[in-house]
Amino acid sequence: MNKKIPIVKLWINGKLLNSELGSVFDVYNPFDNSIYARAEEASIGDVEKAVQSAHAAFDKYKDSLAKERESWLLKAAVLLEQRSEQFIDVLIDEVGSTIKKATNEVMQSVLLLRAAAGSARHVCGKTMPSDSINRISMSIREPVGVIGAITPFNVPLAKGIRLTANPLALGNTVVLLASEESPVMGQLIAQLYHDAGIPNGAFNMLSGLGVNIGDSLTSHPLVKVITFTGSCTVGKHIQQICGKHGKKVTLELGGKSPLVIMSDAELDKAVAGAIQSVFAHQGQICMAASRIYVEKSIFEKFIDEFTKATKLIKCMDLRNPESIIGPIISNKQQSRIKHHIEDAINKGATLRTGGSWQGNCCLPTILTNVTSDMEIYANETFGPVTSVYPIDSLEQAIEKSNDSVFGLSAAIYTTNLNHAMQYSRRVKSGMVHVNSPTSYAEPHVPFGGVGDSGFGREGTDVDIDLMTEWKWITIQL
Repeated sequence: MNKKIPIVKLWINGKLLNSELGSVFDVYNPFDNSIYARAEEASIGDVEKAVQSAHAAFDKYKDSLAKERESWLLKAAVLLEQRSEQFIDVLIDEVGSTIKKATNEVMQSVLLLRAAAGSARHVCGKTMPSDSINRISMSIREPVGVIGAITPFNVPLAKGIRLTANPLALGNTVVLLASEESPVMGQLIAQLYHDAGIPNGAFNMLSGLGVNIGDSLTSHPLVKVITFTGSCTVGKHIQQICGKHGKKVTLELGGKSPLVIMSDAELDKAVAGAIQSVFAHQGQICMAASRIYVEKSIFEKFIDEFTKATKLIKCMDLRNPESIIGPIISNKQQSRIKHHIEDAINKGATLRTGGSWQGNCCLPTILTNVTSDMEIYANETFGPVTSVYPIDSLEQAIEKSNDSVFGLSAAIYTTNLNHAMQYSRRVKSGMVHVNSPTSYAEPHVPFGGVGDSGFGREGTDVDIDLMTEWKWITIQL
């Protein structure tokens, strides 16, 4: 008996709608290439409907009470916990998450909702001394209006919540353009907010092809802020549009994150940290440590232990609790990974392990002797592939870490506090972790990078600055 393929519809003003185009696109299970769902392909006209819906809802939603928005988002967190199995299943089948990654993403998203709920009560102004006698001078913050959120495929739930819950908590309304690889998750988020009590029109979701409708969302005059996670190429394009139209924007883009291991590091913890940094979600994480720098005195020992541990990682049933890696999301991304590996080997890199494929899974790959003429040296692979380099000193570790246009996350393993702080202060990176993996996030921190890794930050506190506007008020007594 054939399994019924679900249809993802647009979510506008609290209703599921067909697109104006009347066409759908297929969404594939990346593990076996089967059709997982079909999604309505939104048009520019549908973008207009969604933005107008959010704009109309803003007139009332902006005056909702902090306790109401807090309550709605806390209810969404409770519902997400109750529906966790459904969300986990979608993360596994739609984007190829392992059950461990999917479970962690659901748990992280619950925390994101709770943190956002708390931020509803932190929209504070201040009173200020005035230069005039008997004049009260004060400032307040007001929500800006419609927020356009564009999310990636790799963590569609966590990013879908992070980029929408904070705006909603602050009194803004939202139009979400879900990744074309994960529209089912976009619809689940819409239903979650609706069932939690978010008023109709305050949250809207579009499924469609970003190349066709993305510009109409980012350039729309009623959209006041764009928040985007994705590739550098698309991010820079969005930034140009926002600059032209005077919009606020945050961009969380790619990475080529360095992981440094000093000779005084606890080697077993460093190896485990490297495994997590590189191979979590098959390297399809912007914070993945695709560059590892190891002090020469322990280089071969680290390589031996790291390679031995990596060879134990197999592609298996994604619902097996021992599963660590899954499939690469698309043929396009698979081709990029294959090209990076083949180019490196053809130009003289040493393949320590991996480099082969099991279906759509790239087996974890370690390269040494990588040089600057290889594609993989400076460019993001976005797969389970890393290059390991020997270094002479902390100074060289800092120099090599900073030899990149990217600067999202960095990490160092050392028991020397001075080394840890020297590296943390001097590395050009938006985030630095000492004795822990490069891939780590929390809801309230200023999350983001420098250089080609992004523009601005995400997080409960920084989003208050981004998504509210100051208003100065004086009262003459």
